[in-house]
Amino acid sequence: MTDYDRIAQAIAFISSRVKEQPGLAEVAAHLHMSPFHFQRMFSRWAGVTPKRYLQILTLAHAKRLLGESRSVLEVADTVGLSSGSRLYDHFVQLEAVTPGEFKLRGAGLAIEYGVHETPFGLAFLAATPRGICKLVFVDNRDIQVPLTELSEQWPCAMIQENQQLVGDLLAGVFSSQKPVDRPLSLYVSGTNFQINVWKALMQIPSGKVASYSHIATAIGHPTAARAVGMAAGANPVAFLIPCHRVIQQSGKLGGYHWGINRKHAIHAWETAQMQENAVES
Repeated sequence: MTDYDRIAQAIAFISSRVKEQPGLAEVAAHLHMSPFHFQRMFSRWAGVTPKRYLQILTLAHAKRLLGESRSVLEVADTVGLSSGSRLYDHFVQLEAVTPGEFKLRGAGLAIEYGVHETPFGLAFLAATPRGICKLVFVDNRDIQVPLTELSEQWPCAMIQENQQLVGDLLAGVFSSQKPVDRPLSLYVSGTNFQINVWKALMQIPSGKVASYSHIATAIGHPTAARAVGMAAGANPVAFLIPCHRVIQQSGKLGGYHWGINRKHAIHAWETAQMQENAVES
């Protein structure tokens, strides 16, 4: 069992008992670990203590984050919808597939894929010379579903395995040191509405959140919160297009395509990274 598997169990236990405020010993006993070893493992993985993580889970914390993010997303100029925009703290650039490229169905395009461990479990990644086109979390090494989806989306492309490339890319994706001079590139296919939603999602700073209605307002469709939710669910590149940062207006996290425990875990991890960077600066 990996550290993430244990962390996921701990998060599920803590999340189901937020009102009871379980102590360190209670959570550790649930995992059949000593309090000392559990706290050390959790803090090493998340960068925060289990007690601090419990505070992050509260509705009050989520609502405060929503209030902080509103001013960022409701200013249209910050959405950055042009294809040349530098997004995601200058770390990730998104390029959309053109209609002409879509019609080619991947003809002449080389796509390399692989699966590697990440701080949030196994992930399947596929990349073209233009950028990452797919990143999804998988619960085991059976990659048939994402591989089939990739083949259906790009039926004329040359698709081959390259574990070394994928390992290097994922190491960069989850590194705490973001090389602003060498941004990661995304190469994605979607409707104009979906692309606008995904670019708006990339404007939400790490460690912050926004509601579906905030995103709808930011892209000029204030009544399209439900459609925004559907576009977020169709996100082809997990984590880098951060649909995990969108929560319900009530402050509840809501659903997540790759599991609510993973969404909780990513929030804890990003909050820890944000706090560490704030201390260093």
